[in-house]
Amino acid sequence: MSKRARTRTINVNYLARVEGEGALYIKARNGHIQELRLTIFEPPRFFEAFLRGRRYAEAPDITARICGICPVAYQMSAVHAMEAIFGVQVQGPLRELRRLLYCGEWIESHALHVLMLHAPDFLGYQSVIDMAQDHPEIVQKGLTLKRTGNDLVEFIGGREIHPINVRVGGFYSVPKRKDLQQFIGKLEQARDIAVELVRWVGTFTFPDFEQDYEFVALRHPDEYPLNEGRIVSNKGIDIAVHEYDTAFEEYQVPHSTALHSRVRGRDAYMVGPLARFNLNFDRLTPTAQEVVRELGFSLPYRNPFMSIIARAVELVYACEEALRIVRTYEEPDRPYVPYEVRAGTGHGCTEAPRGILYHRYTVDAEGIIQEARIVPPTAQNLHQMEQDLYHYAPQVLELPLEQATWLCEQAIRNYDPCISCSAHFLRLDIDKDE
Repeated sequence: MSKRARTRTINVNYLARVEGEGALYIKARNGHIQELRLTIFEPPRFFEAFLRGRRYAEAPDITARICGICPVAYQMSAVHAMEAIFGVQVQGPLRELRRLLYCGEWIESHALHVLMLHAPDFLGYQSVIDMAQDHPEIVQKGLTLKRTGNDLVEFIGGREIHPINVRVGGFYSVPKRKDLQQFIGKLEQARDIAVELVRWVGTFTFPDFEQDYEFVALRHPDEYPLNEGRIVSNKGIDIAVHEYDTAFEEYQVPHSTALHSRVRGRDAYMVGPLARFNLNFDRLTPTAQEVVRELGFSLPYRNPFMSIIARAVELVYACEEALRIVRTYEEPDRPYVPYEVRAGTGHGCTEAPRGILYHRYTVDAEGIIQEARIVPPTAQNLHQMEQDLYHYAPQVLELPLEQATWLCEQAIRNYDPCISCSAHFLRLDIDKDE
């Protein structure tokens, strides 16, 4: 007589510590995944529709409202796309200030994720509040890092949430050299904390889980990518930003209000710190490279749980790059590059903390936006997140409910889908048919 088939269902109604509202459903039969859905049920936000009919100059401020953690990324992708239409080249101190503003965003975002959201997973704490009971010093240092990033964004961008100083061609106003020097001491302290943080997260125990990812990121000939570069992958993609649609496609899935993405003719891909780290290791500063080598892990990293190391390493880089810019900064002659408005289509792609963020705009001769398209990094990662869960879930199916919940949630949080739903906690129901 044959054994009765055994079915197990994992139903995560609310994903904790991620941006927006999502859930996870997994159904397995005899240890094999039959159905898996990472469901995004937050209502659509229609920003692309909001942009149609608005003036081009409004795009940076409107798109900044898409995210409270990485508004700079949305502004930078928007201004790069508009500048491509108008033939604007931003160089010298203005370009450096843009990188500095972006460094501030990376610092505050990565510090938030590494210390507040991800580290508790590895150490067995329910939250950073619990972790602070045993590790008050490292949590305090993490807060210092985040404060430094926020202060930079506020100083250059006009305010720390949804900056208001960014415009096509540059900025509305630029800082005095002597005023910017106040950040040297803060950034030196932040860099030292970041180095310590890399060494600390490098001691964590990582699940035995590696995949053959297609990593996608910007690649610049001279620097670690923030605002500019070609879009490349470890499996042959090497295109200009305006060729984005030749390599990638979006598609709708019935269980998500967010579009998924894939490489044309292939499958899922990963964007974000782990992809940047693996594709641009040689562009990191010597200090960042050396602290990675100290950890003793082989490159490239193919374990998504080790993304916490990549984020910590990028903290070191962002602090050092910010220091370089502050020390060498010379005030520009004017806060923006002049230009003439004209009709056309432009593309922009920059490296948000969570990965490449693509914008495309079409404007008419008066600068009125006729069409807008935005592809956020989290949407690009959704298909890959489901693939990770598909391959990882069989390892946790037989674990106790609480532990299975923990690990499923952590597998998603590897991608840092943001924190707007942080007030909810993960609820997991498992139904067994023995």
